[in-house]
Amino acid sequence: MGYARKRTVPGGSQPPPSAPASAPASAPRQQSAAKPKGGSSGKSIWSMQIGKPKQKTAMKRVEVLLFVSELADLLQAGMTLGQALQALANQGEEGSGQRYVCQDLCDRIVRGESFSDACAHHPKTFPPLFSNMLRAGEASGAMIEVLRRLGEHYERDDNMRGKIKGALTYPVIVLCIGVVAVIGALVWIIPQFQKVFDSMGASLPLPTRILIGLSDAVINYGWAMALGVVAVAWWLRRWSRTQSGRRRIDGWKLSVPLVRGIVASGAYSSLAYTLKTLLSNGVNVLQALKICEETCGNAVIGDALATARRRVTDGTTISGPLAASGVFPRMMTDMLAVGEQAGDMAASLENVGRRYQKDMDRNIASFTNALEPILIVLIASVVGFVAIAILTAVFKVSSSIG
Repeated sequence: MGYARKRTVPGGSQPPPSAPASAPASAPRQQSAAKPKGGSSGKSIWSMQIGKPKQKTAMKRVEVLLFVSELADLLQAGMTLGQALQALANQGEEGSGQRYVCQDLCDRIVRGESFSDACAHHPKTFPPLFSNMLRAGEASGAMIEVLRRLGEHYERDDNMRGKIKGALTYPVIVLCIGVVAVIGALVWIIPQFQKVFDSMGASLPLPTRILIGLSDAVINYGWAMALGVVAVAWWLRRWSRTQSGRRRIDGWKLSVPLVRGIVASGAYSSLAYTLKTLLSNGVNVLQALKICEETCGNAVIGDALATARRRVTDGTTISGPLAASGVFPRMMTDMLAVGEQAGDMAASLENVGRRYQKDMDRNIASFTNALEPILIVLIASVVGFVAIAILTAVFKVSSSIG
């Protein structure tokens, strides 16, 4: 398909009709000689690539979202699953994760594997939620509908992640600029004032001595401070990956003011939408709770879901164990209990997800509104301390001279 194949003619080595019999064997050399000098083949030097691109073996979340929506469109247009996957593989660039994953999925489909089992071989690209929903879609014959729901789920999840990242971008940038400015002042500006004060020989006030001491510490021991910060960050990173560390950090996220509202509302909304998507596609309750436990992104909420899953095995409803855990708000568990009594759990979960998504939007707005004055006060305090330390020293030196 798209490749030139060598053909043999029975009874001899006669060339195919499309090639002249008198074509010399050196034709490729003549064609290569007709190329522009320098071997650039007409390409700009900026478009040339040095070396072979590194092969990626996974797709990003944005690529998975596009993959799901395009695959649903191709299947609805009448393509078979193998043809659709091959078309998506051909769209990917050389060395991209899309080409690698789609081609591997296509090869596995050709060998007789199911689509859900083929996706399970790529856990970095497709989480358990993806494979289990596909398995339910294969059993019910509603593959296109399942892909559409997966696309909606990924798009909704990406929107929530984008809002949270957007709320944290501004304070992080301001803090980084503030830290760089303070370090620059301590390293380059304060030593110049220190030389002037030392040349005059006057005693300096306490704020000025503190500022000069900080400047000397940064200049003389800045490398040790930097190593200490890197060591602490490395230790925190390793500790956060342990089971106890992750539980402690996730519990802190659910208890700290300002941060708590954003993290908790986002987690509750994502959990409700994920559980609703799984149950609507025929995944049983126990398997759905296990998938939510693995994909919720919070160890404290995951432990509560694990407890609820064990209680459901004994015949208890979902809302009861979740309410007993103390992790979930009363409003959420009451809405789930109403859905269980009415026999329409999917609609109840949809309402829960919508409600806490609105709560997350309000909490993000409150977070940004509260953070701006806090940052202004913090920066003003630092700048004010530096100004007072320098001005008081200048006034004292001037008065001693006069």
